[in-house]
Amino acid sequence: MKNALRDYRKARGLSQLELADAVEVTRQSIIAMEAEKYDPSLPMAYRLAAFFDVPVEQLFFNSWKAS
Repeated sequence: MKNALRDYRKARGLSQLELADAVEVTRQSIIAMEAEKYDPSLPMAYRLAAFFDVPVEQLFFNSWKAS
């Protein structure tokens, strides 16, 4: 799943560790999500979206388009 997590984190001036601590996950989880190697659970996606005060679909999105 594509995401804008790195962009939002950097815009806030946060390190991966600071974001991980704020949303109560490991730094490794943040690294994997930013690299698009790990899709967060729905509750985690909503927690991250709430932290950045954006809709979840603005933070996480599919790369495919319906025809």
